[in-house]
Formats: sequence, C-alpha cells, structure tokens
Amino acid sequence: MSEMTPERGARNLLVNCARAAAGDKLLVAYEPPEFGYFDADSVGIVSRAAHSLGLEVDTVDVGFAPDNPHLSPDLLARFQAADIILFLARLGDQLRFSDMPQGKKIIVSFALTKEMLGSGFSNGHHDAFMELKADINAVLNTARDVRLTCPLGTDVRGRPVMNLRPSGDTSILRFPMSVFTPVPAHSFSGRVAISFLTGTGSKYYDDYTIEFDRPIFAMMENGRLTRFEGDPANAARAEAHYDRVAAQLGIDRDFVHSWHAGIHPGCGYPWDMRENYERWGGSAFGNPRLLHFHTCGAYAPGEISWNVIDPTIVVDGMAYWDNGVFHAERLPNGPSILDRHPCAADLFANPDPDIGLRAAG
Repeated sequence: MSEMTPERGARNLLVNCARAAAGDKLLVAYEPPEFGYFDADSVGIVSRAAHSLGLEVDTVDVGFAPDNPHLSPDLLARFQAADIILFLARLGDQLRFSDMPQGKKIIVSFALTKEMLGSGFSNGHHDAFMELKADINAVLNTARDVRLTCPLGTDVRGRPVMNLRPSGDTSILRFPMSVFTPVPAHSFSGRVAISFLTGTGSKYYDDYTIEFDRPIFAMMENGRLTRFEGDPANAARAEAHYDRVAAQLGIDRDFVHSWHAGIHPGCGYPWDMRENYERWGGSAFGNPRLLHFHTCGAYAPGEISWNVIDPTIVVDGMAYWDNGVFHAERLPNGPSILDRHPCAADLFANPDPDIGLRAAG
C-alpha cells in the first residue's frame, strides 16, 4: 500500500464511503475530546480533506449525553441543510435512526483518532470491505452448520437464519466497514468463554464492566442464557450483574440477540482496553481477533456484550476465521476482491494484532 496517512483515511471516508461530490454540503457533528472518546484532531483533518474535494463544510459540537441523546430543533435544522452528515460522535450510534432526517447520507465513524484515520483501518479501500461483508453474508445465508470455538473453550453451534433485508434506514453508513451483518442467535446453542462483561454503548450504567480473575462460561440454548458455569464466585457475580442491569432497564435478562466477528485486519486498538472499556467496545470489535455477542435485551445491540478472543468460525467445514485470523481468500469472491484492492490484500497479509489486551495489573 502506498503511504498511509490520516488525510488518505479522510479521503477514503468522503470519496469511497460518502460518495461525496464537489458542491455537496457536509456537516461534521462532533464530540469534543474532553469526553475521552474522540480526539481533537480528526474534525480538522476531515474538514481540510473535504475542502480539498470542493465540499462546503460546517461543523457542530453535539457533545455527549449518555442518558438523553436527542436531536434539538436547532440541530435538526442544521441536519436538514446538509447533504452529508458525518458523526465524529457517539450520538450517531445512540440516536434511533427514526430521529434522522430522511434523504441524507449519514455516516457513523469508528475511526476515533488521527492515529486510526492514518492506519490501515481507515486507509484500506472502503469498497473492499463492503464487498467482503456481502460475500460473508451470502456464505452465512446459505450455511447449514456454523461452529464457533476459541482457545478458552467457547463452543457454540447453529444454523444461521439471516435477515439480509435492508431493514431500518439504509442511509446510515458505517466507516470503516468492519463487521458482517449480525447473525441472529435464536438458532445457536453452546457455551461462550468470558473473561469480562461490558456494556454495548447503547445505554450507560454504573459498573459498566466487570472482570473475572478466571474465565467463566455463559451457557446458551437457542438464543437464551440459561446459566453461568465455572468458578462459583465469578459465576455468581455474573448472575448478579445480569439481574441488576436487566432490572434497572426493564429488559429481557436472558435474551441473546445476535453475534458477529470483525472483518477488518487493519482495525488495531493501540491503547489498554482497561483504560476505557466504553471506547474499546466502540471501535475494537472490527478486528478479526474479536467475536462479539449482543445480550441482555431483546434488541440490538442489547446492553451486555460477550467478547470472544481469537475465535475460530467454521462454516460448513470451512474455517473462515482460524484462531483470530480472518482468511478472506477462502470466501467465494475473496481472491478477486483482494486482487482488485491490493491495499486490502496488504492488510490481510500483515494484520494488526493489537486489540488492547495488556497484562492485568
């Protein structure tokens, strides 16, 4: 790949994801850096790239409201005046898509910082990952048997029942594209090895993350959590955590909604996950070393996630993920996609292994 820069990442976002054209009005809705999530540099980098492409650029600070995300009348008016709305803010993921004005290109960015805009995560051609996502979706849509395992003892099996209709507002674009369409969990059963439980970024609550000193197993039958097994003290903590979150939010405690794995080998997380689990959970999931279940609540993304590290995913006998390595070349159209997008092929040849795991201490 030619030199990777934050500017190239921003152009990839604007040209290949947003399909921006000279004269378009871009509104960047940003969250200021003091909330510890997005950085101070990305708004300027994207704005300069947009000016260089002939776009009209407006920026608006939308802050961060964990408990009451909404569009004020003033903000809605600014959205109405734009052709493209880019969220460098959690508000984009928090808002129900029905709150968004129709007929706009709306982009939610998972590139949180200048470093991430300048990495393979943002520099790998957006179309390559859209095509890989479609290829995986097609494989899963016709699969008869899928088995998920991991080094800690995860073992889940089922037959996917995919919903590939463009449900909801299809004008919501995600950049970079880093996962396939979530697989409904109602046809899957088994056990999931868990070292910690953390929220999903949907709602924020106290004790958002709990860690275990040794892994436990979440036992699942047909998309329902039945119990936790393993170390009794840790299992009891997990049960109590589910009791509390479900009661506080009034949701279906044992519902396991869906799962997906990362498809973007450039999706590195260069910080310690423990410093900010909310931030980690909002961007690292695109790395193929992570498989992610949405649980606790009968909706996506639920309120508690299970994170499987270094998954193996075998679909009808073919390992598309092998111990955290995504083999895109094993997909039906994988070789041709990688041939047409050498930048993506480079990322698969040299994946970023960093997902924020640091020794506890």
